[in-house]
Amino acid sequence: MAGQTIITRLVASLLIALLIMASPTAAQNGTSRAAENEFNKRRTISLGIIVFPGFDVLDIFGPLEMFYHVSSSYKVSLALISNVTGAVSAGPPRHRMGGGTGPSMVLSHVLRPSIVATHTYADAPALDVLLVPGGGGPRAMGKVNGATTWVEDFVNERYEQLDYLLSVCTGSWFLARSGILDGKRATTNKGAWKQVVSEAGSEKVNWVPTARWVVDGKIWTSSGVAAGMDMTYAFLSHLYGEKDEVVTTAMHRMEYSPHTNPHWDPYSIVHKVPGADPNASVEDVVRPVGY
Repeated sequence: MAGQTIITRLVASLLIALLIMASPTAAQNGTSRAAENEFNKRRTISLGIIVFPGFDVLDIFGPLEMFYHVSSSYKVSLALISNVTGAVSAGPPRHRMGGGTGPSMVLSHVLRPSIVATHTYADAPALDVLLVPGGGGPRAMGKVNGATTWVEDFVNERYEQLDYLLSVCTGSWFLARSGILDGKRATTNKGAWKQVVSEAGSEKVNWVPTARWVVDGKIWTSSGVAAGMDMTYAFLSHLYGEKDEVVTTAMHRMEYSPHTNPHWDPYSIVHKVPGADPNASVEDVVRPVGY
């Protein structure tokens, strides 16, 4: 079954390539983009979401809410992937501060909602889109049991077969540690900027200090938490088409007005991120999609 799924995805990629090559002026007139949008509307998008102890709740459920509404009209399959199947808590694992040498970090008093992992990294299906959330877990996982690297390993293993790789918030910490971001532009949670940039072994990453989200090829990275929803709206518009009726209706059902300017980032000023323009406007006006 897994082999058949991979073959199906390869055929889908080939068909998209043929549609693009069929028009020599496609890059100029947008024909290739429109053709790919139409193809995406007809195929099943296989979405995978990484889950781990300490995931941020909105990092997952914000984007997932959008995919959920879109799936009423477009085919989307979902795999929630962890190192084991079953319930995974949003409560970060116990770990030591100060690079693993400081006092024990105990967060047992924090709410610990759970999500159910449907697959492990060993038996996950073929994926078109992989989303990696952030939260308190990424850094903790780097300090538990001599560093747990299954997320980075899975990202590396699947990267070439993916159509798109998305990260929300400090999920880019995993991507940087995997090496996938070497030589690429990316952003992350501005409140955790220093930790991510310094701890992820990411000196080869071109970190963008002022960005709601960043796109570099097939990699999409967002700033913190709620920014993942704005990125996901932009991604769905990229996937299915600008001003797509289904995506627009999803936003109206959610009563959510996304920020559509990827360069709007007041939190780079709030958190005094190095390289951010302190004189930039922190104000923005959003309105319902289509109005």
